[in-house]
Amino acid sequence: MNRPDSTTVGFIVWLASELMFFAALFAMYFTIRSVVPDMWEVEAAKLDVPWALSITIILVASSFTCQIGVWKAEHEFKPSRTGSLFDIRSWGMIEWFYLTFILGSVFVAGQVMEYATLVSHGVAINSNGYGSVFYITTGFHGLHVIGGLIAFLFVIGRAYGAKRFGHREATFATCVSYYWHFVDVVWVGLFAVIYLVK
Repeated sequence: MNRPDSTTVGFIVWLASELMFFAALFAMYFTIRSVVPDMWEVEAAKLDVPWALSITIILVASSFTCQIGVWKAEHEFKPSRTGSLFDIRSWGMIEWFYLTFILGSVFVAGQVMEYATLVSHGVAINSNGYGSVFYITTGFHGLHVIGGLIAFLFVIGRAYGAKRFGHREATFATCVSYYWHFVDVVWVGLFAVIYLVK
């Protein structure tokens, strides 16, 4: 019987603790919203839902590119491309992770632009309860996305530095993908709660 990889198990346990952290943020959001519902109605009207939807689609797409990279790492042990950069079929894990990094960076940039727009409309972290909760929940998520982007750079650097790309490197890539999918799923939940639930 094959024993589960200890690195993967430890990483999943850590993700469970992260899940509890975001559950607390959701609880905070709903608690404060229930106390001042009139404020929510006024402030939520200032949100740019189409913009948020567009960056959400970009982030969700990055989960697919990430998973293709993991497939290349786990099943083909293919760290980098074997053909032209423009031949996507020849891409390895590194190229797919670079693309995931770019998509994640676009999401973060889109979130920063949204923050700037909201501040110009009077929604700041210190303006009222809505602003505080909005920036704390989305801001902590944004920090997690940035953490994921840094992790992708570590995976790519480790792949470049490995004399022989093997099981350990593939496991590291898989763990980072778990984290990235987790961050994406959390954002889908945040997007639904913050932007869609009236």
